[in-house]
Amino acid sequence: MFLTGSAALGIASFTPRVSFADTVPATATGPALIAAAEKEGKVVWYTSVDLPVAEKVARGFETKHPAISVRVERNGSERLFQRIEQELASGIHAGDLVNTSDGAHFVIWRRTGRLEQYLPIEAAQFLPKDQIDPDCTFMSWRASLSVIAYNSNLVKSEEAPSSFADLLHPRWLERHDPDSDVSDNPGNWLGLS
Repeated sequence: MFLTGSAALGIASFTPRVSFADTVPATATGPALIAAAEKEGKVVWYTSVDLPVAEKVARGFETKHPAISVRVERNGSERLFQRIEQELASGIHAGDLVNTSDGAHFVIWRRTGRLEQYLPIEAAQFLPKDQIDPDCTFMSWRASLSVIAYNSNLVKSEEAPSSFADLLHPRWLERHDPDSDVSDNPGNWLGLS
């Protein structure tokens, strides 16, 4: 996603999915856009992706655009969100684009007008419209699964939590007492100790 006020080219060429709308024109990474980014000379990428992956993406971008350096600022999604909010509240525009694993950040940034619309021409050409969000303000290129695992030797399948809300039940919130038997402590069944 591109932050409002950013002038850098960005790392859009590495994204396999992007939001888009019929009303947003696709942007080719043409000479004018590349020249503007080369004039700036760098792109600052705030990301929560694993550092080795982020660095590999950055080096790939720099190989394709040697006059533009990528500075990777890696942190957890919540810390990135806090940093960006503090910077923007202070009138600081240090980051050019951000990659966060928390989709709620996009809802907040869209609502507050902090996202730029951008549609790489490659995305317009190759992505099915039914898989694309209509506002064209963010791109997705990774997905993470969150699962609830339990020990089936200790918890019957019909008693297992079936949603994250179920985990708020006191049964699953008990902490492990090292002097107790694990089978007497349901909270330990989910590895919460």
